Amino acid sequence: MQPSFWHDKWDAQQIGFHLSAVNPLLIKYWPQLELAANTQVFVPLCGKSLDMCFLAEQGHDVLGCELNELAVQQFYRENALTVDVSTVAEHQRFHTEQVTIYQGDIFTLDAAEMPSTKAFYDRAALIAWPEEMRGAYARQLAKLIPANSVGLLITLDYPQAELNGPPFAVSDDWVQANLAVDFEIERLASEDVLSENPRFVNKQVSWLTESVYKLVRKG
Repeated sequence: MQPSFWHDKWDAQQIGFHLSAVNPLLIKYWPQLELAANTQVFVPLCGKSLDMCFLAEQGHDVLGCELNELAVQQFYRENALTVDVSTVAEHQRFHTEQVTIYQGDIFTLDAAEMPSTKAFYDRAALIAWPEEMRGAYARQLAKLIPANSVGLLITLDYPQAELNGPPFAVSDDWVQANLAVDFEIERLASEDVLSENPRFVNKQVSWLTESVYKLVRKG
């Protein structure tokens, strides 16, 4: 997955991965993290997700990272937020009250930019990577997240041979095998969601499972 893939998707507005409402699993399971209102939450590969607005409404300071500049611009414009823009190393830093987005490659984001982070939320980042690139992303996330930070991870799993990603299939076995080195893992829920996803039904995917995890960064 080259950066050009995602830039082309945003340029063509082929953004089926973008939800037009706050993710209901975020609303349902976020309270289980028991975070203070002023906790800083990191949202990797955030796009223009309305989930960031939900997190800000809970009182959180939201810190996102997004590769595509158009996505970032649309987030602030569509939510009528006045934004200040500056340059920090290899990233553009878009900032408004409670929501800051670093526009650029997550692999060049410096952990020094987020020392106050205590939580994270990954709904569309892990599943955006094919398996051969996913491990590198997981290691970068662990590098960026301070020890004892708590997060909510949402994944999809399905027979990968039946449909090309993204989103890519991420099994519970993969999560346990590849994230346990850096995170304590608790699966909070796992549900059959095939009937709720017409694209997968139309492509005759035989099953589709959505899972929710609580992750805690080990010290």
